[in-house]
Amino acid sequence: MMLRASLHPEFNLSFANLGYAILSLLTIAVGTLALEVAFRGFLFAQFIEATSPVFATIFLAFLYATLSSFRPDATALSVLDTFLFALLFCIAYLRTRALWIGWGIHFAWNAIAAILFGLPIAGDAGYNNLIFTSVTGPEWLTGGPYGPEAAFFTAIVLILGIFVLLRLTRHYAWEYTYTPPTPSGYPMDIAPPAAHTAMETAAATAPAPLVQILGSTPTAASTNPIIDDHLNRNDS
Repeated sequence: MMLRASLHPEFNLSFANLGYAILSLLTIAVGTLALEVAFRGFLFAQFIEATSPVFATIFLAFLYATLSSFRPDATALSVLDTFLFALLFCIAYLRTRALWIGWGIHFAWNAIAAILFGLPIAGDAGYNNLIFTSVTGPEWLTGGPYGPEAAFFTAIVLILGIFVLLRLTRHYAWEYTYTPPTPSGYPMDIAPPAAHTAMETAAATAPAPLVQILGSTPTAASTNPIIDDHLNRNDS
């Protein structure tokens, strides 16, 4: 759109608008994170366990796109773009088993479109106060009043983005989706006989025997006369 001179920005630079832009940025960050937690962090994970990753991805992307069709100024292209967005976010979760890549893409797209370029996000133009941009040109490029998320060119970018994401996260695919083998079979722990256990318990609870340790040299006379006579002759 910039190359075709389809963007006509109006700048409203002031400290008050700057504060509002920071608040809008925080709102976008929290909003996109909430969406990712709700759809990818909970629903997607549950559907994966119940069905399969492929079915869960397609079903959740279809559900996400269907809900977007009720937004103001939604079109068939906006539903298609939303479906591709959902595929992108689901693949990001599958490759990492985390929300940070999907949330980062989601937040960056909305923040750049609204704050930097002043364009509407899914038909909502309430975030852009520093820069407000009106667009001219074909809707396949601009998306019309719905914003870039209803442009055909966005669909092409998203398809390319999915392949780029798969390429850049190929090492995460092994690190996060690899399932280590788990041992199987039947436990072979055999309990000891009851008599053996009783003997060990009795030995553990019995008091320790008393042991008297005497000196190595006798200090008293022996009770055997023969030994006493032998000792007396040695002393002499």
